[in-house]
Amino acid sequence: MLWLASIVVSCLLVMDADIPDVPPILHLRPKTGPIVEFPPGQSLPILPELSGNPGQTKPDRKATLQPESRLALVRFVSGEFARALKPLPGGKKGFRMKAGEPLNEKTLQQEIAGGGTAVHAGDTVQLTRMEFRDREIVIDLNGGGHRKTRLRDRIHIEMSGAPMPTATTSSSNAEPGLQPAVGSTIYLDFGRPLPDMTPDELKKYLGSVLDFSKQRSASVQWVETLPPHFQQAIRDRRAVVGMDREMVIAAIGKPERKVRERGPDGTEIEDWIYGQPPVKTVFVRFSGDHVVSVKQYP
Repeated sequence: MLWLASIVVSCLLVMDADIPDVPPILHLRPKTGPIVEFPPGQSLPILPELSGNPGQTKPDRKATLQPESRLALVRFVSGEFARALKPLPGGKKGFRMKAGEPLNEKTLQQEIAGGGTAVHAGDTVQLTRMEFRDREIVIDLNGGGHRKTRLRDRIHIEMSGAPMPTATTSSSNAEPGLQPAVGSTIYLDFGRPLPDMTPDELKKYLGSVLDFSKQRSASVQWVETLPPHFQQAIRDRRAVVGMDREMVIAAIGKPERKVRERGPDGTEIEDWIYGQPPVKTVFVRFSGDHVVSVKQYP
């Protein structure tokens, strides 16, 4: 048995020679660092923010012009009166201005030199037509600068080889106080698809050339002479049975479309249509000079 014990002791000695010194277990523990305290309620995220800079917001891009907004612009801007802050040119070329940018005085003067002055600063003008295009809104003031002539006004009767011009006549249907082809046309250029906007925002875009602060003052006085229920309907922006055309325009503006037909008894019927299905659409029917029905869909 002594020889077996000697062998075991010899093996232990050999193994101890090959094993390096092992430090105490305490030396394997990480050194204790300073204690950091966080304010109450504050915590550290477990995972990093992967959705981008949390303080950065996406740009607020307005949607394109909506059908309901277009209808509101036609109702509450078309037909309005304003005071011109700048002289404006005549002619079909009109004046092009950038929406949301300072007025280009140099370009304005160039257009006036080419087309003449149709509107002087301080004049009262009426927005008689609005046309919505892809990237711009075309606005006619006092009938616009597009000269409208009839065929008979351009006919010359030749007698003995000498042309004799006929006298030109103005249309009896022209709006009071407005003459054909003496107005101006503004092209309000957005440089992108028309954004959604309110009537007040459109007036703000035009604010460098038109002042709407005293708009429709004459109309307000006229409205006050109407029966109370018509006054209330105009204030509520709605058409009611019994109104004439002027009252309807004062209440909801000029229509986008008109349809004329004759009834079974031969009476002339005219429908004024505001909006386009499937969005809110209002049909105002005239029989003669007065409203006989008002329908809204949906």
